Amino acid sequence: MHILIIDDERDSLLLLKKILRDAGYKDVFVAGSAEEAFCILGIKDECVPAAKIDMILTDVYMPGMDGIEAVRRIKSHKSLEDVPVIMITASNDSDKLQASFALGAVDYIMKPINKFELISRIRSVIRLKHETDKRKEREHELMEVSRRLEDANRILMRISSEDGLTGLQNRRFFDEHFEIEWKRAFRESSKLSLIMIDVDYFKAYNDRYGHLAGDDCLKMVTAALKALIKRPADFIARYGGEEFVVVLPATDEVGALKVAEEMRQTVESAGIAHENSTTAPCVTISLGVACADPVINNVPEALIADADRALYRAKAGGRNRVEVA
Repeated sequence: MHILIIDDERDSLLLLKKILRDAGYKDVFVAGSAEEAFCILGIKDECVPAAKIDMILTDVYMPGMDGIEAVRRIKSHKSLEDVPVIMITASNDSDKLQASFALGAVDYIMKPINKFELISRIRSVIRLKHETDKRKEREHELMEVSRRLEDANRILMRISSEDGLTGLQNRRFFDEHFEIEWKRAFRESSKLSLIMIDVDYFKAYNDRYGHLAGDDCLKMVTAALKALIKRPADFIARYGGEEFVVVLPATDEVGALKVAEEMRQTVESAGIAHENSTTAPCVTISLGVACADPVINNVPEALIADADRALYRAKAGGRNRVEVA
């Protein structure tokens, strides 16, 4: 227990130090002024802390800077804000004491010093300090546990909403966020567009090159599609197997058709060889576009069905093409 005594009267300093040492408190530091105390505490420029002070006893009335201003400055430092302070005063000035307590002092003792009273007050403050430290330690532990749980929950949420192969959002994420975007479009009276995408002859690709190559193919298609998702609100999800879905908030049919055609061209331009395709010598995609105004068409499932039917027409019409619902 490191205790700092601040008092401008030398006799008072020596008496307090002797009382504390006789009571078993060996690590006692003394300061004849607030400035000297600041140096011991290490809060004065070019001063190194003498030790980690656990308790401070300071006289209220001192020339230059009094004990109240000293406490204010000490408590303004985060590293010292929890150090308990006992005020020592020869005058029962309630205003001074009230000001001291407002700044963070925890107790006071009157001069002349009664050694039994002093040691009793110090022991009470020490017990209170230990209890406070334990409570703060428990609070810190609880906050750490809470932080770890939040991190774990975020990881679980990401895992539960992310497709393991492509890194895209999965079907579950799409189902949840499509509904959110539908409601937002309704509130804002804006259009909402969907693009349903299917990799052409993907089963034939797997038959020719194997499933590992098929996984690599889906990753390359994913990279090509993601490169065209520009706005923060737009997102693409793996709908299932070789199917993808793109959600375009605040986008009309013309805008969605433009995005879909760019996606078709980008995948074809990637030049991923596909010898078993009857459409092209490389991997291609078919796309179905649908657009709705939720204020007029209040059935969100109908937009998905329209995009799916448009995709079916694109596949039936020869693939590697875009159809609009």
